[in-house]
Amino acid sequence: MSIPAIPQRLTAPAPGWTVRADVVVVGSGIAGLTLALRSAALDPGAKVLVVTKDVLSSGSTRWAQGGIAAVLDPRDTPEEHLSDTLVAGVGLCDEEAVRTLVTEGPDALHGLIAMGARFDTDASGALQLTREGGHRRDRIVHAGGDATGAEVQRALVQAVMESEIEVIEHALVLDLLKDAEGRTAGVTLHVMGEGERDGVGAVTAGAVVLATGGMGQVYSATTNPLVSTGDGVALALRAGAVVRDLEFVQFHPTVLWLGEHSTGQQPLISEAVRGEGAVLVDADGTRFMRDVHELADLAPRDVVAKAIMRRMRATGADHVYLDARHFGEEKWRTRFPTIHAVCLEHGIDPVTQLIPVAPAAHYASGGVRADLRGRTSVPGLYACGEVACTGVHGANRLASNSLLEGLVFAGRIAADINEARTVLAGSAGSATRPVEDESAASGSIVGGPATGEPATGGPVADDRPTGLIDPRARSRIQGHMSRGASVLRGQESLGEVARALLNLRWTPVVVEPCTESWETTNLLTVASALVAAAREREETRGSHWREDFPERNDDRWLGHLDITLTAEGLAMTYAPHGQRASALPPQVENDLVEAGLDPRAVTAVLEAAAAEDLQEGGDVTSVATIPADQTATADVVARADGVVAGLAVAEGAFSHLSQGRLVAERRVKDGERVATGDVLMTVTGPTRDLLTAERTALNLLTHLSGIATLTGHWVRAVEGTGARIRDSRKTLPGLRALEKYAVRCGGGTNHRMSLSDAALIKDNHVVASGGVAEAFRAVRDAFPGLPIEVEVDRIDQIEPVLAEGAEEILLDNFTVEELARAVRLVDGRARLESSGGLTLQVARAVAETGVDYLAVGALTHSAPALDIALDLRGN
Repeated sequence: MSIPAIPQRLTAPAPGWTVRADVVVVGSGIAGLTLALRSAALDPGAKVLVVTKDVLSSGSTRWAQGGIAAVLDPRDTPEEHLSDTLVAGVGLCDEEAVRTLVTEGPDALHGLIAMGARFDTDASGALQLTREGGHRRDRIVHAGGDATGAEVQRALVQAVMESEIEVIEHALVLDLLKDAEGRTAGVTLHVMGEGERDGVGAVTAGAVVLATGGMGQVYSATTNPLVSTGDGVALALRAGAVVRDLEFVQFHPTVLWLGEHSTGQQPLISEAVRGEGAVLVDADGTRFMRDVHELADLAPRDVVAKAIMRRMRATGADHVYLDARHFGEEKWRTRFPTIHAVCLEHGIDPVTQLIPVAPAAHYASGGVRADLRGRTSVPGLYACGEVACTGVHGANRLASNSLLEGLVFAGRIAADINEARTVLAGSAGSATRPVEDESAASGSIVGGPATGEPATGGPVADDRPTGLIDPRARSRIQGHMSRGASVLRGQESLGEVARALLNLRWTPVVVEPCTESWETTNLLTVASALVAAAREREETRGSHWREDFPERNDDRWLGHLDITLTAEGLAMTYAPHGQRASALPPQVENDLVEAGLDPRAVTAVLEAAAAEDLQEGGDVTSVATIPADQTATADVVARADGVVAGLAVAEGAFSHLSQGRLVAERRVKDGERVATGDVLMTVTGPTRDLLTAERTALNLLTHLSGIATLTGHWVRAVEGTGARIRDSRKTLPGLRALEKYAVRCGGGTNHRMSLSDAALIKDNHVVASGGVAEAFRAVRDAFPGLPIEVEVDRIDQIEPVLAEGAEEILLDNFTVEELARAVRLVDGRARLESSGGLTLQVARAVAETGVDYLAVGALTHSAPALDIALDLRGN
């Protein structure tokens, strides 16, 4: 028996009708509809066509419960959102893509609000923000409590219906059309139902955007709707496009468990439920997440899903429980009305009962490889949303970044398409344009014309082999995938799935072209690629968990698996992850990123120090006194009690200044209290290198540890009052990020990182602008939406400042009695900071007045260094 290859085209009748468009958007979720609306707005004369598999309001977006992540709180920063995303992505995020996401996200969200989306607000009208797993700040906006997706979908559908955008519903897109030069020329599709465009037809266009959502239906149990059969990824593979990192399928940890035989779309219990305080427990009521991760129940999803699976395995259970009984009925009905109703529908009252949950397939972090403008490796073909792999999710998506990705990249794709059309229209008959390649160094994504006219006038004949899979194989594909390629995977189980999928390609009967056979073929195509990648990646990383390779392996697997479909089958290549951000060891880089620090900035500090220390002659003393081949081990030792900060920076200094010849082993962690005599780190390597790097490493380590230690003293002084200790911008040039990190290690919090984070109106600004009201209006006119803080030095200045809308008031050099009066006067209408004249002796009295913050510039500009030394061990 000869088993056929995965088809490169779907068997289908020839198109019986044809329509033209400038832009074809396949999919009607947040990515597709936002893109269509942006395209129409940028070029009102362009014909934009949306093709959707169900009705316009269907798709995965409307099922999203949690919300959209964006930096809207003035205490939050894009850098923190970036850091949280990179941590969740476990080393495989494209940092430039993530930076694009977090910096352009707030404006994209406001654009969605401008289109009519209504999000939940508090009594003052401000957007309500909540927190989800992996986020260290409240930055999730939501609608209808737990019906964010439904509200987003409603607003976008309404906007589309009021526009000139054409929509074809109940249409399954089959294959990409290309012109003679291999560029996108349109799509073939099948419309279900009766009407002028029934059956198989074609839409010709030079720009096709895949926004088809996920592929959760490749598993038996998923949160995805029935339409999520991987159609976009399968179409892209058949078109010759590169797909990347399909093995990283995120399993949502808390899906309502409906019994061991339940299949299909399962109800989701949003991560926001845990964000509001629900906890995971086993059958004995034990909270098992507290011993797993510092964020406990709000750890990244891969961590929680793995912990649940481990607990289930250890206890022999097929589910665990979510305990949110303390919410009470009112909170359940108002904050989570949808989940509350679903639970009741299935006989569970979350007000009085534990909610049974288990992981289920939820989100594909991998997909069609796309650059920062959404361009794939096929010119004119774009991918947006869950179907795409832009690099923002890495090995594991951070909660609520998905809807944000759809918003941000939809706008970028629309701009790229419009730019291409503009360039083409302005050129003298030229059908091409040079396009800068924005892919990662390993990506080799080629851009191309995204125009309304295919470069050679239209599609050409396609003689690639066709085929279909028996639709009866659908449930078997799903069963095999759930048993052997889901949360728990190993070489044996993946091998069994691969063999089963191979056998399913053969069928003893002729398979007729129909929606069921096309979908089943797509499922098998995607499943085969996913399993191939999962078998290849022999490590555990993010949402890919190999039981036989339980550890992360950066030496071998810090990279991406790219797959293409050829006549011979699936072809896979390994692409190392981008370019190294610095010359630091990978673990040091990772630790710095997790700390919210940029490895490149740290490297720049180390290089500046080296330039100051090492002139043409180098370290002449070490060169003269130490043989070149001598090696040694040294201990970095605390000479005083304190809080340590900057160990990764110090390790980076030893490694960078020795060009990797020195190896360090840390004995404690940043933020830990250490005592005199404690060994903080052991360093081994050439003795000359040890002594040459010593001063730079210790300068940074003692300085940062001194800041952390002093911060710790202040934090302990106000403990239990509710006030927070925070820093100022009184930092050394070039060291601000490191010094503010040290404040966090000591238990403090950061104020503004730069003059751009918020407007701070001080007395000189008031004088220069002619008054406080004038200063406020000037800031609002120049920077609408930017948080405004104001500094006052008298009680009588507070009420006028509040009337103008100050969100934060800095009380400069107020006495304790004046602070207490100010707190009573403001009565919660703004945040209050006490600054100026503060000492440790009065810190507690100040904190007990009820102010929100004590701003202590001394933390960074005058903290004494913590005494730390390098002791060379004797021979």
